[in-house]
Amino acid sequence: MEKTQDVIGPISGNILFYTTPEPLSKDLHGSLGVQRMEKPFGFATKGHVVPLTVAEFTFAAISYPIIFAGPENMPLAVMGINTDENLFINEDGSFVVGGYVPAYIRRYPFVLAADEAQQRMVVCIERNASIFTDRKKAELPLFDDAGEPSEYTQNAIKFCEDFEGERRRTDSFVKLLKDLDLFEQRESVFNMPKEDGTFEPVKLAEYFAVSEAKLNALSGEQLAQLRDNGALEKIYNHLTSLIGWDRLVAIASERALKRDQAAA
Repeated sequence: MEKTQDVIGPISGNILFYTTPEPLSKDLHGSLGVQRMEKPFGFATKGHVVPLTVAEFTFAAISYPIIFAGPENMPLAVMGINTDENLFINEDGSFVVGGYVPAYIRRYPFVLAADEAQQRMVVCIERNASIFTDRKKAELPLFDDAGEPSEYTQNAIKFCEDFEGERRRTDSFVKLLKDLDLFEQRESVFNMPKEDGTFEPVKLAEYFAVSEAKLNALSGEQLAQLRDNGALEKIYNHLTSLIGWDRLVAIASERALKRDQAAA
């Protein structure tokens, strides 16, 4: 959080789930507080892919395919096969029982964003988040009576700072994979059954993944280095997670069937 006398420049970048991010300050937000919600994830119902840090691979691999996408090979948790449909968040804002909640979602409505004017990171909040309410009605204030960040706000800021640290560690992990030329382009294809008993291939996604052939071609010394720095475990988390495409298709099919039945 920046001091109120600091001049904050425009916030750069397009941040998933954030439409009105504002630099956090007691002048702008001293009258706000937080009302805890039992089902708080409604904001992410259209996030069919969500950024993931490498520290989360072990947990996320149980729930979702982990892919790499875009020019930066950003790790993503695939949470739906259709654009704007997250299969793990219900319409009432609850998360599917047993699903891993990515840290990117858990940090909302706080976020660290780049200040273009002074080339630094500032703590922001999504001002229109439904969790915010008038301080007098709120369960938890954003600032205490002395104008200092409340314990809740301090914890949220710490979470954002930790997330940023993990994001940078993730960048280093991706760079390592690039330097070793381990990426290959892949497609996820679903064979859709037709009325005549045949199948029609439907492409679900194009993405980057670690090539098992390239991985196996590394020298013993290179593999030992990946093992010792913890990267090899994360690579296998990623490769194992790709089995989850079939699970996503099954969940999407079941959800579509229920919608059809409800409409009928």
